[in-house]
Amino acid sequence: MIGTARSVGTLLLAIFMLMAGSGFLSTLISLRLDAAGAPALFVGIVATAYFAGLAVGSILAFSVVARVGHIRAFTAFVSLFSATSLSYAIYLDPVFWALLRLTEGFCMAGVFVCLESWLNERAEPETRGSVLAFYMIALYAGQAIGQFLLNLGHAWPSMPFIAASILLSLSILPIALTRLAAPAAPEGQIMRLRSLYAASPLGVIGAGATGIILSAFYGLGAIFARGTGLAEAGTALFMSATILGGVALQWPLGRLSDLIDRRKVIVICFVATLLISFAIFASAEGRAELMLGGALFGGACFALYPLCVAHTNDHLRSSQRVSATGGLVLVYSLGAVAGPLPASALMDTAGPRGLFLFIGLCASAVALFAVYRLFIAPPVPGERQRRYLILPRTTPVAAKLDPLSPEA
Repeated sequence: MIGTARSVGTLLLAIFMLMAGSGFLSTLISLRLDAAGAPALFVGIVATAYFAGLAVGSILAFSVVARVGHIRAFTAFVSLFSATSLSYAIYLDPVFWALLRLTEGFCMAGVFVCLESWLNERAEPETRGSVLAFYMIALYAGQAIGQFLLNLGHAWPSMPFIAASILLSLSILPIALTRLAAPAAPEGQIMRLRSLYAASPLGVIGAGATGIILSAFYGLGAIFARGTGLAEAGTALFMSATILGGVALQWPLGRLSDLIDRRKVIVICFVATLLISFAIFASAEGRAELMLGGALFGGACFALYPLCVAHTNDHLRSSQRVSATGGLVLVYSLGAVAGPLPASALMDTAGPRGLFLFIGLCASAVALFAVYRLFIAPPVPGERQRRYLILPRTTPVAAKLDPLSPEA
C-alpha cells in the first residue's frame, strides 16, 4: 500500500495542493460578493460560469493535452488558473468575476484530464483500486482543508486569493520536475446521451440531479451559512463538515448497494437528502446543529453520483464502461450548470435558507422518479451487478482506474 502511494506520490501531492488552493474559491467568492451587497442571483450567475467552463473543458481539454503533451498542458492550465485567482483582487464586479470563473472551470477540467490519465498510466492492474483510493483522499482532503484559508482574510482581504495563487503555482513543481514518463494522449470517450438514457433512465436523471444539487450547494452554501449567523471560520467549518461527511458515508452506502437492489439505495439517498434539506430549511439554527446537518447532507449527496454510475454500468457491457462514465460526467456537468441560478432566485425570495428548500424540492422530484422506476422495471440480478466504485465527478479517465475496467 505504501509502495503504491510512493509510486504516484508526486501526482498525489500536486492534486492535494491544487484542491487546497482551488477548492475554497467558490466559498470565498460567494462570501465576497454577498458582503459587497450583490443579490443572490448574481452569486448564482458567477457560480454557473464555473460549471459552464467545467462542462466545456470536459469536452475540449482532451484535444489540448493531446496536442502539446501532459506536462506543458498541465503547466498552462495551472498557470492560467493561478493568474485568475489573483485577478479577483483587482476589481470586484460580478461580470468580471464570472469570466474568471468560466476560465477556471475550463482549466480545472484540463487539470483533471492530465492527472487522471497520468494516474491511470502509472497504476498496475493489481494496484488500480489503491491508486484510486489515494487519489480520492488527496482530492477531498485538499478541498476540505483548503476551506480554512478563508480565515486569512481578516487582516488583509487579498490574502486568501494570494494563498490560492501560491498553492496553485507550487502544484506545478512536482509535475514539472517529475521523472515519470508522460502517458499517451488521452481520449475523451462519451457515449451518446440518448443511448445512455435508454440503458439507464435512473442513472442519467440521478447524475444530472446530483449536478444540480451539488453545484447549488458549492456555489451558494457559503451564503446560506453566513445567513444563519456563522462567521467566516464557522462557514469554513460548515463547508468542510459537509465534504468530510460525504467522504465518510460513500463506502458504507456503496457497499450496501452491492448487496441489495442498487436502486433502493439511490432512493434512500435522495429521500435522505430531501429530509435533511427540509430539516435544515425549517429549523437549523445552532452551530453544532448546522455542522451535523451539513455532514449528514454531504453523506447522503456525495454518494449519489458514484451510485448512479454503478447502476448505469449494471446495464452495460464492460467495453462500454468508460464511454458511459464520460457521458455521465457530461450529464453531471450540464446539471451543474443548471443548478445555481434557480437556487439563487429562490434564495432572493425565501432568504438564505431557500437554498435547502431548492435542494429538497430537486431531491423529492428525483426520489419520486426513482420509486417509479422501481415499480416499472425489474431489478438487475445480483450476479450481474457490478461492484460499486467511489468515483470523482471529474473526467471519464478516472473510470479507467477501476481494477475491473477492460482497459486495466
